[in-house]
Amino acid sequence: MGYGIIEIINNKPNLITLNSISLNKLEDHFLKLKSIFEQTILLIDKYNPDELAIESQFFGKNVQSMLKLGRAQGVAISAALSRSIPIFEYAPRKIKMAITGNGAASKEQVAAFLKGYLQIKEIPEKLDATDGLAVAVCHFFQDNALVNDKPIKNWSDFIKKNPDRIK
Repeated sequence: MGYGIIEIINNKPNLITLNSISLNKLEDHFLKLKSIFEQTILLIDKYNPDELAIESQFFGKNVQSMLKLGRAQGVAISAALSRSIPIFEYAPRKIKMAITGNGAASKEQVAAFLKGYLQIKEIPEKLDATDGLAVAVCHFFQDNALVNDKPIKNWSDFIKKNPDRIK
């Protein structure tokens, strides 16, 4: 399970940390859920976030995988709710679209954009970390979009209103 924590300074996201919670050593699914809850609480208590953005479930080919993912998401959400943190949920395609402009982008494409945009020196080996970070940045873009008074009509308009997103 990947996570990314950003702070907003002068209306620009800055990377605090990104990583992933490793669950490989645990055999029992319920112990994995307990670990997700405990490690999420530790992150919340350490960084005191104002909000939690999470990727919503998606229907894949394997129903069992979807069930396990849903449980893991529920545990992370419960951890945030136990600290009275508001939750925001985004579909995987929406996250990829917000980050790369392509809802079918690969994990590598998402990681590459984030590396340049947030000036990350080295991308973690496990791209789950950049996936988690992508959700945080997507949430920032969504929040920021609500502040704009006029909708974006085309790419030229987008570039004018978002010069910091162009490299």
